[in-house]
Amino acid sequence: MSIDWSKELSEQLDWHWTQHLRPRLDTLTDDEYFWEPAEDCWSIRPQEDGRLMIDWAYPEPSPPPVTTIAWRLAHIVIGVFAMRNASHFDGPPVDYQTFPYAASAKEALEQLDDAYARWRDGVRGLTAEDLERPCGEAEGPYAEYPFVALVLHINREAIHHGAEILLLRDLHARRD
Repeated sequence: MSIDWSKELSEQLDWHWTQHLRPRLDTLTDDEYFWEPAEDCWSIRPQEDGRLMIDWAYPEPSPPPVTTIAWRLAHIVIGVFAMRNASHFDGPPVDYQTFPYAASAKEALEQLDDAYARWRDGVRGLTAEDLERPCGEAEGPYAEYPFVALVLHINREAIHHGAEILLLRDLHARRD
C-alpha cells in the first residue's frame, strides 16, 4: 500500500483547523481580540504614524509576557504561515516590521484564512521527493532538515498557538 504523505500531513492540520480551531473563532469580537488578560501584555498597538505594530523585544524577556489574541493571531499569520508561504509556496514577501496588522478581529481572521489556505494548498501539492529534500536556507539553522520536518513543525505551531487563543477566549468569557 502506498501512502500519500502530503495528503496525510495536510489532513492532520486541516482536521484540527476545520473541526476544532476555526469554527470556534467565527464569533471572535474586537473586544476579545485586543483583551489584555494580565499587566504588561504584548499586543498589536498603534504607532505614532498611525500604523499598527506588534510588541516584541530581543532577547525576549524572561518570563515572556502574556500575549493577546491579536498578538497570537499575528504570530500565526506571519511567523507560522506567511513567511513560510513566501519562502516555499510563492507567497508574497512578508515580515514583522512591514506587515499590515489587522485593526479588527474580522480582518485578522481574513488574514489567517488566506495564509492558512496557501500553506494547506502548498503542502497538498508536495510530492514524496519534495518532502525528503532539505527545506533550504529560508529555514536558517534547519536548512538541511527534510521538508517534512518543517511541515510537522508548522502543524505543531498552528495547533499549539490555536489552542492558546481558544483558552484566552474561554478566559475572556469567564472574566469577573
